[in-house]
Amino acid sequence: MIDVHSHIIPGIDDGARDMEMSLAMARQTVQAGVTHLVCTPHIHWGYFNNTKDIIHSGFIQLEQELAKAGIALSLSFAGEVRVNEMIPLWLHEDKLPFIGQWNERNVLLLEMPHSHVPGGLDQLVRWLLSENVQPLIPHPERNRDILNSPEKIQWLRNLGCLVQVTAGALTGRFGERVENLAFKMLDNNQIDLVASDTHDTTRRPNEMGEARRLVKQHLGEDIAQRLFCDTPAAIVFSH
Repeated sequence: MIDVHSHIIPGIDDGARDMEMSLAMARQTVQAGVTHLVCTPHIHWGYFNNTKDIIHSGFIQLEQELAKAGIALSLSFAGEVRVNEMIPLWLHEDKLPFIGQWNERNVLLLEMPHSHVPGGLDQLVRWLLSENVQPLIPHPERNRDILNSPEKIQWLRNLGCLVQVTAGALTGRFGERVENLAFKMLDNNQIDLVASDTHDTTRRPNEMGEARRLVKQHLGEDIAQRLFCDTPAAIVFSH
């Protein structure tokens, strides 16, 4: 499996606290059946002021430590970018890290607040698409606005967004309401890929293996293969 969303680089956001935790998360990720992991620390203006250089530096250190520890997990890096007014400027200054490509557009992991769908998101998405950037929206199933108005999922898709559901949503980690919405999205063919969004080994572990088993049980191997392997691989290994 290819996992495009994780907070495994130590000490730069609310994910791994230190390298020891990062290595434990890497081992758990391998045990879950993941062969390639994209490191996507938060880029959240005013909270986690990460840059491509900061992320790249942490990524290099992590890669070296994984090699030393003999952990067979290949890595790449990007960032989980919170919706904000700086994004157009960052794009033009080449400050946005991309996961890979989809239909020849650069894929940006574009995070909404958990509380609501921000006003003006539609204009931002249309502008990004016009600038050859493909927004990939992580964990909409955990957004309070969307939980109250699930029709907004199709609105996001109609705008042209790709949609990533969190593995833990499918395993019930975020409660029954989130789980129900995730499976409803699955039934409605509204999910492009599943990723772990792992932050640690206990509270937010990598549950890709269990989530894949549940999806396979629910809709069959072909859908599981597409959501956990084929689509994420097509994005990450597009270069």
